[in-house]
Amino acid sequence: MINTNVPITKLNEISKNTLLEHLGIEITKVGEDFISGVMPVDNRTHQPAGLLHGGASAALIESLGSLGSSLIVDLKKQSIVGIEINTNHIRGVKEGTVYGTAKIVHAGRRTHVWQAEIRDYNNKLVATGRLTVMVIEK
Repeated sequence: MINTNVPITKLNEISKNTLLEHLGIEITKVGEDFISGVMPVDNRTHQPAGLLHGGASAALIESLGSLGSSLIVDLKKQSIVGIEINTNHIRGVKEGTVYGTAKIVHAGRRTHVWQAEIRDYNNKLVATGRLTVMVIEK
């Protein structure tokens, strides 16, 4: 389903000069039905109270799902765009790194649906979310 032949270094290279680079998001692993990455919890991803910003968590979820969808479609013929994201914030994190994994639950011709979890260094659930991506013809 997901093209696992694309090197992770290439996925991280195409994220240069984007929100992913600004937030410090890095892809760490790609499997047949999932994509994983990490994001630091620091001044780039904090909200004013010093906790991981919910928008940063949503950005990690959308980034993982969108990159995952780009590994499913033929990018010469199709583009992908996020059309809906839902994120539930479960636990606050003040520092360190969070670890996200998005799994494809539907890979249709026109839409993809991803279910994601973000966990802390103790493997405790920080956030969960669902992303819907539209596949459009170029």
